[in-house]
Amino acid sequence: MIVCSCNILSDGDVKGCMKPGPDCPRSPAQVYRCLGCSPNCGRCARTIRDIMDKALADAGAAPVAACQRGCCPASLEKVAAEPHL
Repeated sequence: MIVCSCNILSDGDVKGCMKPGPDCPRSPAQVYRCLGCSPNCGRCARTIRDIMDKALADAGAAPVAACQRGCCPASLEKVAAEPHL
């Protein structure tokens, strides 16, 4: 299944980058670099994160913690959805 239409990346491509250990990508941006491309619109970041977490869980590794700095698309969506006074 294509998960990134900008770079034509499939779920299989993302899973292929996931190798538990110190060289394992920790963010969708690192997955892009692993695959030799870069994010464009960012709409696929959440899907890539879900694939990353599932691939690591299937391999028996702990999921990678999500970005807490507010710089990643999923974090920005969360902030945008919160009501502002």
